[in-house]
Amino acid sequence: MTVISSLHEQPDTDRVADARRCRTALFTLFFCTGLAVASWVTRTPAVRDQLGVSLAQMGMLMLGISSGAMCGLLSANFMISRISTRWVAAGGVGLLAVGLAVVGLGAWSHLLSVTTMGLFMMGFGMGAPEIAINIEGASVERTLATPVLPMLHGFFSAGTLCGGLVGIGLAAIAFPASAHFILAALVMLLALTRTIQALPKNYGDGHSSSSHDEHSSRATRVWQDPRLWMIGIVCLAMAMAEGSANDWLPLLMVDGHGVDAAMSSLIFTGFAAGMTLGRFAGNAIVARSGRGKVIFFSTLSCIVGISLAVFSDSSLWAGLSVIFWGLGASLGFPLTISAAGASGAHPDKRVSFVALIGYLAFLAGPPLLGFVGEHHGLRDALMIVLVLLAIATVLSPSTRSLPKASS
Repeated sequence: MTVISSLHEQPDTDRVADARRCRTALFTLFFCTGLAVASWVTRTPAVRDQLGVSLAQMGMLMLGISSGAMCGLLSANFMISRISTRWVAAGGVGLLAVGLAVVGLGAWSHLLSVTTMGLFMMGFGMGAPEIAINIEGASVERTLATPVLPMLHGFFSAGTLCGGLVGIGLAAIAFPASAHFILAALVMLLALTRTIQALPKNYGDGHSSSSHDEHSSRATRVWQDPRLWMIGIVCLAMAMAEGSANDWLPLLMVDGHGVDAAMSSLIFTGFAAGMTLGRFAGNAIVARSGRGKVIFFSTLSCIVGISLAVFSDSSLWAGLSVIFWGLGASLGFPLTISAAGASGAHPDKRVSFVALIGYLAFLAGPPLLGFVGEHHGLRDALMIVLVLLAIATVLSPSTRSLPKASS
């Protein structure tokens, strides 16, 4: 009996071990992604000055990164089905690092076209791995039967925090942004060589849940689920809240509140710290309060934070707004992804669908806020985000965990 029992338990033991190794590798990939994002964001004022472009032109420049992300998102499922989540995740983060270096070269050479190309590469290197990593993260979460996605996104925030601290120091000493980007890219590529070896070859593949149902087209039409659409809209609003800070927070503080570049980097780092704190504390918070309630209060916290940044004329209160803003935005995206994966059959398709809706914020957000900000100021442009968050507050009950069916 003991031998038979061990034979049955060994596959589960191996899968749990693979899931843990996969979790560690995914943490590293998301940390590198956050490092790249913060490296870019904290130096946007310097890049703008190097290129000599207007606020509207910066919005169009950022369209490169958001359009690249959308292309990555739209092609992610196709690539995953051909080469597996492992290589989509690792290869995409490698492209992100190379793109960051290209942005540095474009800024150094004062070439808008090269900078835009680098930002497109960065966007693609964030978009495709975002789907792959979230699919694998949701799979790890189900295998280990414990929340993983909040901490997974917490490592992204930890990367932005580390990148933000480095950005503060380098901006304060006027270190060239181009050299900063190239050095950050080299660090990422070095970490990636170790991560590829640690990422299990056979864990998940992004299509395990649907391979035997591929003939049933009705079963895989997840877009016909109204609840999934509501989860997607909440994800869109929370991604917009997070993305607007990532794209515009330093420039908002410089142009909207008159702080210097080093202080704007410090304020962005405060936002990243709030995101990091919220995500690493997320497992305990969700376990105690439930997913739906946490998302409800997250939307309210974002509304308070952004309102302070928009309506307060005090640069001090505007700076402190990032505490509410960062804490509120911290759990929105990972919890809506978790809600999508737990909302019904074909979790990989559901995760991909909701992530795609959420990433519309990264496509439409930068040019939209840049265009409105050019004519009315960035503070007024953020009213768009406040409206979306108000809608998300109303729809937040859709993200609650479904009651388990009785056996």
